[in-house]
Amino acid sequence: MDSEEDMLDAHDMYSGEEDDFYSDDYKDSDDDDDDDGEPDYGFVEEDADDSAMTASHRSQKNFCVLKEEDILKHQMDAIERVSVVLSITEVEASILLRSFHWSVGKVHDEWFADEERVRNTVGILERPVVPPSDDTEFTCGICFDPFPPEKIASVSCGHPFCTTCWTGYISTTINDGPGCLMLRCPDPSCLAAVGHDMVDKLASEEDKEKYNRYFLRSYIEDNRKMKWCPAPGCEYAVDFVAGSGNYDVSCLCSFSFCWNCTEEAHRPVDCSTVSKWILKNSAESENMNWILANSKPCPRCKRPIEKNQGCMHMTCTPPCKYEFCWLCLGAWMDHGERTGGFYACNRYEVAKQEGQYDETERRREMAKNSLERYTHYYERWASNQTSRQKAMTDLQQLQTHNLEKLSDKQCTPESQLKFILEAWLQIIECRRVLKWTYAYGYYLPDHEHAKRQFFEYLQGEAESGLERLHQCVEKDLLQFLNADGPSKDFNDFRTKLAGLTSVTKNYFENLVKALENGLADVDSHAACSSKSTSSKSTGCSSKTRGKGKGSSRTGGS
Repeated sequence: MDSEEDMLDAHDMYSGEEDDFYSDDYKDSDDDDDDDGEPDYGFVEEDADDSAMTASHRSQKNFCVLKEEDILKHQMDAIERVSVVLSITEVEASILLRSFHWSVGKVHDEWFADEERVRNTVGILERPVVPPSDDTEFTCGICFDPFPPEKIASVSCGHPFCTTCWTGYISTTINDGPGCLMLRCPDPSCLAAVGHDMVDKLASEEDKEKYNRYFLRSYIEDNRKMKWCPAPGCEYAVDFVAGSGNYDVSCLCSFSFCWNCTEEAHRPVDCSTVSKWILKNSAESENMNWILANSKPCPRCKRPIEKNQGCMHMTCTPPCKYEFCWLCLGAWMDHGERTGGFYACNRYEVAKQEGQYDETERRREMAKNSLERYTHYYERWASNQTSRQKAMTDLQQLQTHNLEKLSDKQCTPESQLKFILEAWLQIIECRRVLKWTYAYGYYLPDHEHAKRQFFEYLQGEAESGLERLHQCVEKDLLQFLNADGPSKDFNDFRTKLAGLTSVTKNYFENLVKALENGLADVDSHAACSSKSTSSKSTGCSSKTRGKGKGSSRTGGS
């Protein structure tokens, strides 16, 4: 996705002509004279070649995707730097870096501030606890059996243990998890660290592989500037540079996610709203709303009952088996001629007029309205997600099969058909943005009528324009794929599709910025309009809107 800097650049580019791609009837008669410089949320024509994909490549990224070999290189570079500067072995340097979360600067600061304290803390002992001996036999501190010197191993502390016990100790710790990276001497009173040299020397091949995997992953998981891509099965990591304000990153596996919360990329919605929306989609709250809206409690046992047949005679499930009237919740045996007959119960209306059921019905009506509102936004959120996934499948189909087929039929090199790939990439991105606008709309306060009206207009225009682009690349392309030979209309199709891609890209960029700014233009327009009506001497004129369609009549209401 484009960085914020490029979005701002795109936002500042406005053509003098009005664009008719999305809305032909939403123009202002005085737009031509309006040069106030207000933000414009309308469409902007760009050069057809200035596509979404090429713009994305030109944009300044605030992140870098790391492969496994990149991570290993970073690790080795850090170890070598610390080893050279502090004049210690690479094994000791790796122990230091793991203890200080792979921060070279932190290692240097702490080491030069108090070397002895750091050594004791991380377990890099300068002198052995057990002095070297010329004995021809040593007793293992674990199994207490005697061994010759070649069968004995120790770390910086000098505590002797046989290689068999070392192997068992190391294997057990590695199989317990990543804690093996902070392995210490088996002697309970000793804090000497065990480095990867001991693992390489004594562990099995399987254990070495696990240890090296933990070692590699620690570089990412202990580093606050790096995270693993959350996509299932992806082994890439992302190195993020903070400060740009844009947290959306795209991995090489094609998955885009938010650096801040690691959910899928969700601009223009903030992380807090996404968290609430995801929780709402998975929580039991909506189930309860459905129960309140579509069921009534049994008058005797209070269990909720759904009416699944037409008559009003209800019978609760065993062991209750209470028979009652659905309308008035009274006992069914009380229903007879005096109540209007078994199938013409009028108690409900009488009781309601007397106020007996007002609160219950009010709660049920509120639950029903809440459920209907949530369903409205959720269905559209889910539909755009489905459309996005379908677009990703169609793009893959195009790349693997249809592009070559189209190239042959239209006698056009594949390099000149990139405008179709760019259109699909733009559709995928726009479907993602449009999807999250429904979560934005759900949490937009109802009492802010002007903002909601403006938002719904912008959203409607975005949806309409995206449908045009989607239909063009999905259906209009078929006639050229199914053609018997080159078509004279193919160049017109190229121009139309490239133009729609460019226009849609610009509209959605401006839509994202408008929503991230909290639709602030609505407030500024309203304030300016209020000043102009209250005082003629004010600097605000009644014509405060920009000339784009997004700065519409709705925005000033």
